[in-house]
Amino acid sequence: MATGPAASGAQATAAPLPPTQAELDHAAIYGEQVYDPIADPTLPDPAQMPTSYDPWEPFNRRMHGFNNAIDRTVAKPLATAYVKVVPRPVRLGVSNFFSNLGQPVSALNALLQGKPKQAGQSLGRFVVNSTLGIGGIFDPASDADIPNRSEDLGQTLGVWGWERSRYLELPLFGPRTVRDVFGLAGDAPLSPTRQLNDNQVRFFLQGLQLVDVRTQLMAVDRMREGATDEYALVRDAWMQRRQYQIFGDREGDDDELLPDYLLDDEANPTVPVDAMPVIPGTP
Repeated sequence: MATGPAASGAQATAAPLPPTQAELDHAAIYGEQVYDPIADPTLPDPAQMPTSYDPWEPFNRRMHGFNNAIDRTVAKPLATAYVKVVPRPVRLGVSNFFSNLGQPVSALNALLQGKPKQAGQSLGRFVVNSTLGIGGIFDPASDADIPNRSEDLGQTLGVWGWERSRYLELPLFGPRTVRDVFGLAGDAPLSPTRQLNDNQVRFFLQGLQLVDVRTQLMAVDRMREGATDEYALVRDAWMQRRQYQIFGDREGDDDELLPDYLLDDEANPTVPVDAMPVIPGTP
């Protein structure tokens, strides 16, 4: 669709309307030409909707179908059972815990992007929530008005100049770009979860984090199910939000005027780098 958070990328152009009979009569009486808005050089250029850079669309659509099949048969049933069994305060504590684990990586990337203030805020959140918040289960940092803005190496590479990158849907990890794949590989060794030597504990935490992410995505399930082209909706919404994450704050966008799907909050999670499996023999 041509408007809304997930425009499919198709350019909707309205055909010019023919002149009315009144316009023809006026031109015949006064010897004037019928006004043609298409040929008027004083009019501004028509607005162009941004398109997603997706030259690998056939492959991405097949991978999207694979991911949807895994989601229907495994991820969504697990998330549904999780919501039914686990009380909401406990689920909130789980989300807070994993969000807090990502703050050191966010701080490092904010610093690499030339945002020392934001880097200090991320470190401040980590310290406050890890201590007063009992390991990050509670979120006193938000009560202290310390903002929560996540940064990763994919965003850092975008700020450094890799502005345009082709869309790529990964198995299980979902929407990304080629730039973000390199970002995942760079951020992965810094993940606190991956530093655990106990495989059982690490696998449990990674599985719990994946279920937590899928639970948060339930809010957008209805929108996805009602889409004419669900793949295009997910792709375009993700790409627009990613563009805002990288460049929005530098362009001075007002958060209050932005749609919810662009805001960098926990209502729009992606599969985290922490969930990447550890290859045997690597630290």
